[in-house]
Amino acid sequence: MTVSAVALAGGCAENNPLSVESTAPYGAPRFDEIRNEHYKPAFEQAVREAREEVDAIVANPEAPTFANTIEALEFSGKRLDGISNIFFNLNEAHTNDTMQSLALELSPMLTAFGNDISLNPQLFERVKAVYDRRDSLGLNTEQARLLEKTYKSFARNGAALSEEDKQTYRELTEKLSELSLKFNQNSLAATNAFTLHITDSSKVAELPAYVREGMAAEAKERDMEGWVVTLQAPSMIPFMTFSSDRELKEKLWRAYNSRSLGGEFDNAAIVKEIADNRLKLANLLGYATYADYMLEERMAENAPAVNGFLAELLDRAVDAAQTDVKSIAEYAKTQGFRGELMPWDFGYYSEKLKNEKYSINEEQMKPYFKLENVQKGVFLLAEKLYGVTFKENTEIPVYHPDVKAYEVYDADGRFLAVLYMDFFPRASKRGGAWMTEFRSQSVENGEEIRPLISVVTNFTKPTENTPSLLTFDEVTTLLHEFGHALHGIFADGTYPSLTGTSVYRDFVELPSQIMENWATEKEFLDLWAVHYQTGEPMPAELIQKIIDAKNYLAAYGHVRQVSYGLNDMAWHSITEPVAGSVTDFEKQATAKAQIMPYVDGQCTATSFGHIFSGGYAAGYYSYKWAEVLEADAFSLFKEKGIFDREVAGSFRENILSKGGTEHPMELYVRFRGHKPDNEALFEKMGIGNK
Repeated sequence: MTVSAVALAGGCAENNPLSVESTAPYGAPRFDEIRNEHYKPAFEQAVREAREEVDAIVANPEAPTFANTIEALEFSGKRLDGISNIFFNLNEAHTNDTMQSLALELSPMLTAFGNDISLNPQLFERVKAVYDRRDSLGLNTEQARLLEKTYKSFARNGAALSEEDKQTYRELTEKLSELSLKFNQNSLAATNAFTLHITDSSKVAELPAYVREGMAAEAKERDMEGWVVTLQAPSMIPFMTFSSDRELKEKLWRAYNSRSLGGEFDNAAIVKEIADNRLKLANLLGYATYADYMLEERMAENAPAVNGFLAELLDRAVDAAQTDVKSIAEYAKTQGFRGELMPWDFGYYSEKLKNEKYSINEEQMKPYFKLENVQKGVFLLAEKLYGVTFKENTEIPVYHPDVKAYEVYDADGRFLAVLYMDFFPRASKRGGAWMTEFRSQSVENGEEIRPLISVVTNFTKPTENTPSLLTFDEVTTLLHEFGHALHGIFADGTYPSLTGTSVYRDFVELPSQIMENWATEKEFLDLWAVHYQTGEPMPAELIQKIIDAKNYLAAYGHVRQVSYGLNDMAWHSITEPVAGSVTDFEKQATAKAQIMPYVDGQCTATSFGHIFSGGYAAGYYSYKWAEVLEADAFSLFKEKGIFDREVAGSFRENILSKGGTEHPMELYVRFRGHKPDNEALFEKMGIGNK
């Protein structure tokens, strides 16, 4: 078990499905047998086993070697990792009150165990002894990378601290683990707590039928009359886009943009406490800020590089973004709108202008984006690029009736992975979309273990009358998460901490974001986009409209993303605790990127799970960083052909299969032939030259 992986963990006991080898196909988790009461005893036993394995490494009388120390540590705690992956993934995708309480109870134990490893002086002494002789060991590239990563992980997790400072380190990491979980629970609870209940039919008459049906289905599910809008994106966004009722939209917008700010599920104090404790942790380890600490192990390498990167992205696009907003405001006036255009007005008028400008809207596109057809298209894309195929297997247990499991096979028929697909929102699932793993790929004692990959989304649910019809944004989201899945599926290495998506945070979004490009390629859409009722292919003129409209408000969307990066970097660049309010701090941090009017009380930080509970602290810039990479990388597909097997093969060989076995810039240059340039992104967005 790697030190960095210890934060996620798992356990055992007889007649406990978590304590024995799974009898399900491919050793997949027995979700059909796992119950809440199984977790705690399983974790406790797995921690004991993992401790014994680590103790055996420390007590080994033989001199430290790569095999008896570095490899042995890498493969220790496998059961703990497996149970951890099950529990914490389900705590995100299908949680309940008991699991949330358990998470708060178990996390300190797991953090303490991780600290016991990283702060063990005898273990670090063995690791260092191997590291100091690294140049004479004859290691291959992957082994050398593992040794370097293991040594750095110890050093960056307090191994060289004094005993007094080690105790402080333990206290800080345990507190941060607890705060992160509490932040996530508050955010989910605040999202679920709000509903916009409408009983007046005139308030929904103007909405497209699919929006009304979705709202009615939501109300019925809650045993309420009329129509209900929630803060889940598939519910909220269509209402904001198609309703002209400013009063209701303002209420909805304010609720969404102030989640967990005040009230029962307040995260404001937690945000400041997380930032403060992260600063203390960084200072303890010898760094001026938490950003300095985190960015040391990133492609960007340091905070000045990230800040310069974000500044250039903002400076080059802010005028174009302001022009985007101005165009919507001017258009709204032609539609009789009076007063200042506010954020809750933007979606409605931007959709109307888009329809007028390109003769395209979501109502036109959605009938061609039936979820099953989109999934077919995504699978077909993988087959055309890489030769892989997907086969549903109903014998593989799933954790919710909505989830489906697929076997993935390579072009030569070799089994590659199990892929779980979990599409629809529910109260037990956090918002957003993500890819994760229940098991990563590795090779131990000559036996290859293939991965168990999961894609989780919150797409528009089917209703009694209509199947799940995706918006264009949801189509690109599925392509994005599927790109992450391919990164895991194609993993081809030895050590689990270096395979699949175990790469630098600012590199991990390249495989996902490049996939989004196919969403606006006619040659791809022609393969699968058919009307869900008639079976007729999407008309060529509609596809052309999608292509023409792909850069609509691109600068505005770009600057919004940059603002999230600025917000993130501000929180993690503090050199002393934040004294003022969360809202004031955020307002100042994002002021240069504030394109729409600022609304008192708006706050992203209190529900910004990516940076306060999701692993993107001082790393949200990664999305834009990866956009530069993917814009440059996809240009090669455009040059050679969007289904070109040679380019795809090189991308698989040099990017998707390698994981973290080599430095990402080396891998990228090997694929593309040169380092990426920011200009590729501006060209893609249609923003003028320098």
